[in-house]
Amino acid sequence: MVVLLVFGFWPRPIPVEIAVAATGTLRAMVNEEGKTRIKQRYLISAPVSGQLRRIPFKAGAEVQAGKTVLAVIDPLPPTLLDARSRSLAEARRDEASANLDKARAAYTFAASELKRFEQLSADKAISVQELEGAQWREASNSREQAAAQSALRQAEAELAEFTQSTSAPLQSPREIKAPANGRVLRVFEENARVVAGGASLMEIGDPTDLEVVIDVLSRDGAVIAPGTKVELEQWGGGAPLAAQVRLVEPAAFTKVSALGVEEQRVNVIADLLSPPDQRPAIGDNFRVEAHIIVWEANNALKVPSGALFRRGDDWATFVISDSHAHLRAVKPGRSSGPETQVIEGLRPGEKIILYPGSTVRDGQRVKEIKT
Repeated sequence: MVVLLVFGFWPRPIPVEIAVAATGTLRAMVNEEGKTRIKQRYLISAPVSGQLRRIPFKAGAEVQAGKTVLAVIDPLPPTLLDARSRSLAEARRDEASANLDKARAAYTFAASELKRFEQLSADKAISVQELEGAQWREASNSREQAAAQSALRQAEAELAEFTQSTSAPLQSPREIKAPANGRVLRVFEENARVVAGGASLMEIGDPTDLEVVIDVLSRDGAVIAPGTKVELEQWGGGAPLAAQVRLVEPAAFTKVSALGVEEQRVNVIADLLSPPDQRPAIGDNFRVEAHIIVWEANNALKVPSGALFRRGDDWATFVISDSHAHLRAVKPGRSSGPETQVIEGLRPGEKIILYPGSTVRDGQRVKEIKT
C-alpha cells in the first residue's frame, strides 16, 4: 500500500510542445496592401470647341507617340442670320445713327450757346450762375454724343459679324495625336457630339511602366528608407515580384480602419524591378500584398515568438535539459512576427518550450509531445 501511495502521488512530467533554437534568415517586415499605378498618365482633352467625331478606340488599344490620331474635332458651322434677325440688327444700327445725329446737333447748339454766354459774361451782362448752367449743358451734351457714337459702333459691329459669319470659309479639322507610346486606359467621350474646349476625351499611359502605392501606418513609414526591398505577393501570378522603395511621401493622412479606428497613414511609393515579361497580366490599379523588408539577417539565432514571455521587465524562456524545464533569461532582438531573434541567453540547437503557460515551473519534469 505504501508503494502504491508513493507511486500515485509521485509528480508526473507535464506534456509540453517544444521547438529548437536555430540559425537562419530572419526578416522584419511591414505587411500592408497596395495597388499598382502607371507612373506617367496623359489626359487628352479638346484643344478647341467644335464637333467631335466618334472615337474608334477602346480601352487597351495601342497608340504611338506623334503617329496615332486619337480624336478629330471639326469646326462648328457658322451661325446663320435669318431675315428677322438681320432686320433687327439693321434697325438697331439706324436707331443708333439717328441718336448720334441728334446728340451731335444738341452738342453743336450747347457749344454755340456756351460761346455766347462766355461773351456776355465778359461784358458783365449775365450772372455767374447762368454761365455755369451753359457750361454744364455743353459738357452733358458732349458725353451724350460720345455714348451715341459708341452705340453706333456696337450696332455696326454686330451687323458686320453676322454678315461675315455667313461668308467666312470653314476652318480645317483639328487632329489630336498621341503624346506618348502606350495604351488607351479609358475613354471618357466616345460618341460624336459638340464639345467645349478643355473637355476630357480619354486617358493613355504605358501599363509596363508601373509603380506600387502602399499606405502604411505613419510610425512604420518613419523607419522605411528609400532603397528598401519590397516583395509583392497575391498579384495573380506565382512567384513574388521584386520592388524597391523610391519615396516615402512627406505628408500623412487620416484613414478610418475597418474597425472604425482613425489611423494616421502615409503612402510609400515603390518601383517594380521585375521585368514586364514576368508580370504580363498585371496592370493599373491592381491589388497586391506588399512585404516591405525593413531589416534582414542571414545568420540570426531565432526561436518561435510563442516561446518567449515577459518576466518583470525582462524576457525569459524555458529550456529543456535532462527532461526538466529550466527558466532562463534571454535578450530578444528583431521579430518577423512568427519568429524572434535572440541576441543573448540561448545557443543553437537548444530545446525550448512553446506556450508554457502557468503550469510549467522552473525545475519541473516535462515530457515532449509531437505536434
